[in-house]
Amino acid sequence: MIRNIQLKHAGKYVCMVQTSVDKLSAAADLIVRGPPGPPEDVTIDEITDTTAQLSWRPGPDNHSPITMYVIQARTPFSVGWQAVNTVPELIDGKTYTATVVGLNPWVEYEFRTVAANVIGIGEPSRPSEKRRTEEALPEVTPANVSGGGGSKSELVITWETVPEELQNGRGFGYVVAFRPYGKMIWMLTVLASADASRYVFRNESVRPFSPFEVKVGVFNNKGEGPFSPTTVVYSAEEEPTKPPASIFARSLSATDIEVFWASPMEKNRGRIQGYEVKYWRHDDKEENARKIRTIGNQTSTKITNLKSSALYHLAVKAYNTAGTGPSSATVNVTTRKPPPSQPPGNIIWNSSDSKIILNWDQVKALDNESEVKGYKVLYRWNRQSSTSVIETNKTSVELSLPFDEDYIIEIKPFSDGGDGSSSEQIRIPKISNAYARGAGPSTSNACTLSAISTIMISLTARSSL
Repeated sequence: MIRNIQLKHAGKYVCMVQTSVDKLSAAADLIVRGPPGPPEDVTIDEITDTTAQLSWRPGPDNHSPITMYVIQARTPFSVGWQAVNTVPELIDGKTYTATVVGLNPWVEYEFRTVAANVIGIGEPSRPSEKRRTEEALPEVTPANVSGGGGSKSELVITWETVPEELQNGRGFGYVVAFRPYGKMIWMLTVLASADASRYVFRNESVRPFSPFEVKVGVFNNKGEGPFSPTTVVYSAEEEPTKPPASIFARSLSATDIEVFWASPMEKNRGRIQGYEVKYWRHDDKEENARKIRTIGNQTSTKITNLKSSALYHLAVKAYNTAGTGPSSATVNVTTRKPPPSQPPGNIIWNSSDSKIILNWDQVKALDNESEVKGYKVLYRWNRQSSTSVIETNKTSVELSLPFDEDYIIEIKPFSDGGDGSSSEQIRIPKISNAYARGAGPSTSNACTLSAISTIMISLTARSSL
């Protein structure tokens, strides 16, 4: 038995039996069938701009007739070898010539042939010589013709370049055509560079933000190709010429301020795309100012992450693609004092009749801190991530909560300067008794049980919320 049989195992095999009296033998020819061997001598007999006439000699059929051939091509721009269209479309095993169609002009090609039979597909032939197709008029136009922006009195036109394999010949370049919207006569500019992707027309007659019809054509040594579809591109804008009016700023907290302004009172020659707010601290230099931009008709913005109790200067400008306009008058605003740094202490809770009553000590702000305006009580189920908030100006609050869940509670003061420091988290356990009481970590840890089943519970605040 021959295992893993290969083509090389084909041949004549003899089986011999020998005894002390005589010997006998029998012979048999073993034929191994397999996919065809590679075709030979693939030749390019004739080549045009889009076709190539090929011929080849068949390789060994490996004892199974060749049923078909497939032609593959490769270029400097392709990813490996690719099957190509041919005439005839299906090349039978007795045909040794075919015409490859649908090639790109002025591209270097090499070809190879693959044979197949009922056993399978064979190894490909060695590649043919490399030949370049002939030149032809360009057919592919630039994609994404657009533009805009630039400086005063400019029309900027941009496009995506045509890939080299689609340029169809030497001397490739672009023809840029443009005219004011609604006019009849086109202005033309020739760019003799295959890499060109931008053209800027400068003329004092170009009015700011005026529409132009634009199209881009192609050419090479064979002549001119088609133009792209016509699109509308606007000339460069002029910077806004008037400053915003009625600038006003107010402090929201120790770190946040809000700025308001009005659109320029007089008509601008430049279109307004938005506004730029410049701000800097009094003890800093204006050239180190930070900037924040709004979009469209928005005439207010919030500035965050500022220093507390600090004087800031602000100014506003309008802007568009051409740049920024003149600055408004400067206004001043001082951020508020920081919020209280001391958290609420001595927190005690009582539960009765589906209610939790919380009490705590009043927080007193330091001289350099904002006065306490009230308190925020944050609470949630122990298994929930979302938190509910109740605000009060007292040092106690009553929560109507079911007793079938554990609760996490914390308390923080709030002021004009923002929210102050939060207390440690307090866990109130699920309670089935009629009455219960507990406290934060600053109270005693005594626990008693009376005859009427009143439970005094002292809790240590836990740090997970």
